[in-house]
Amino acid sequence: MGCQGKVRAGLNWLVVVVVAVVWQGGKWGVEGQVHHVVGDDRGWDLTSADIAAWAATRTFAVGDFIWFAYSGGIGQDRVVELKSKEEFESCDLRNPIRMYTDGLDKIPLEEEGIRYFASSNIESCKKGLKLPVDVKSKSRAENEESISIATSEEAALSLAQEPTAPSSSTKICGSIMIIIGGLMLSHVGV
Repeated sequence: MGCQGKVRAGLNWLVVVVVAVVWQGGKWGVEGQVHHVVGDDRGWDLTSADIAAWAATRTFAVGDFIWFAYSGGIGQDRVVELKSKEEFESCDLRNPIRMYTDGLDKIPLEEEGIRYFASSNIESCKKGLKLPVDVKSKSRAENEESISIATSEEAALSLAQEPTAPSSSTKICGSIMIIIGGLMLSHVGV
C-alpha cells in the first residue's frame, strides 16, 4: 500500500476514532450524563440484539438516559417498565408502571436502584427481550468504570506485540496523519 493509500486508510481510522471519542461505543454524553442506546445500532429487537450482553458492558448512573429504539407498529415489541424483579423474571406484563410506544423513547435515570424493562410481547419477553437497569450513584459508577478501564488496559497490554522499526515511508505518512489529525481535532473543537 502506497503512502496515498495509507493516508486514506489513516483518515478513515481517524474518523472512526473521533466518532468513538464522541460516541464512546453506544453512549455519548456531556459531563455528568451519558446517553445509552439500548442494543447500540441494533436497537430493541429480539432477533438481532443480545440485550443482556449489551447491558453487561454498561454502567448506568443517576443523571444518565437510556434510549429504546424499535419499530412502533402494531404487534411489535414495545417496551414496558415493570415494578418488581418477580414480574420481570416471570414476564408478568399485566400491571406495568409505564408503557413506551413511540419507537424512540428517552428515559431519564433519576435515582439509584434497579429498574426493570421488558418487551410488551410476552413471547419476546420470555425469549429474553428484557433489561434490568441497575442505576448507581455517579461516584460509584465512576469507580466501577475506572476499574473496568484498568482491567481492559492490562488485557490489551498482555496481547500487545513487540514494536517494529518503522520504514521511512511510515515516518512520512505518520507525519501527514499527525497533521491531518490535528487539523480535524481543531476543526471539531475537541
